[in-house]
Amino acid sequence: MKKAVIMIICLTLALSGNFASLGESNITRLSSSGRIVGIAWRADTDNEFCTNVIKAVEAVGGIPVILDQVRSADLEYDENGKLSEGVNAMGALTEEAGKLVRINTWYGSNAAEVIGEIDAVIFTGGEDISPSLIFSQPSWHGIVAEIDHNAERDVSDYLTMSYCLDHDIPVLGFCRGMQMLSVISGAEMIQDIPAYYAEKGIPYHYAHRNNKTSSDAYRDYAPHSVDIVADDSLLHRIFDTDKLDGCPSWHHQAVGIIENTRLKVTALLEADGIKIIEAVERTDKTFAVGLQFHPEAAIVKHLEGVENAGEFMDYDTAVKIFEYFVNEETSAVPDAA
Repeated sequence: MKKAVIMIICLTLALSGNFASLGESNITRLSSSGRIVGIAWRADTDNEFCTNVIKAVEAVGGIPVILDQVRSADLEYDENGKLSEGVNAMGALTEEAGKLVRINTWYGSNAAEVIGEIDAVIFTGGEDISPSLIFSQPSWHGIVAEIDHNAERDVSDYLTMSYCLDHDIPVLGFCRGMQMLSVISGAEMIQDIPAYYAEKGIPYHYAHRNNKTSSDAYRDYAPHSVDIVADDSLLHRIFDTDKLDGCPSWHHQAVGIIENTRLKVTALLEADGIKIIEAVERTDKTFAVGLQFHPEAAIVKHLEGVENAGEFMDYDTAVKIFEYFVNEETSAVPDAA
């Protein structure tokens, strides 16, 4: 079956005119027995959150494949895959649409067809998740400068991940991907970290994302350390350390309360006296890991010789999570604490 999937990938690329652009090494890889890693659907595949993950998967010999959009049978779409209804003025799912997605999950959707024989799925960074998908139903954070929603992607990610979790297909989420794993698992969210600090009367120094200097300025990742707090976790097994330095970070939201969920906190960042969750995993699954930071960004910075690469985690450290996810046997789950 895997050979059939590879043949379909090659044929699709050839028909789209993109096959030649892959280069000889990637063409060879597509015909090999490498692990096929699905990248959860997003319309903007040229976004660096996506392209960096693709490069990181290729760097360890995996075959990255952008998955098709997963659509809910309970919602109406137009011919371009845009939702015809169920989207509010901010571009987020309405309360009614979010409830339908949460209750019915992947059932009745095209998730099984889209995922097929894919070996594992990565969920990339990006927009804020619609508040209506969060179990505690928080209101929008109200910060006009941070309106960033994508209702179609919210639905597709939620359905894709719920299918993977129900079928124990390995999943790895970065930033938004970790947040989606947490939201599906019933966690509450911190809607805006600067506002969260302000509510506690604590000055915020932008440890999690650089403060944008102007509207048209590039906002690079903010490097910071992360403490791995669970010795019996997959994260500790993969990195074999209690601390990771230079973790590339780019987010203004975070996972909040995880009590009464199946999530386990595996890493934290304490900044200005407040601890923010930096990694989680589902201990009831073979491999369901979320990282709030972006090791893929560090990998690409080193591969491309970016000037500030030395400010971030070294290549050999950053690549470990991809080497494990793509190449290691992930059938054993660490003993519970």
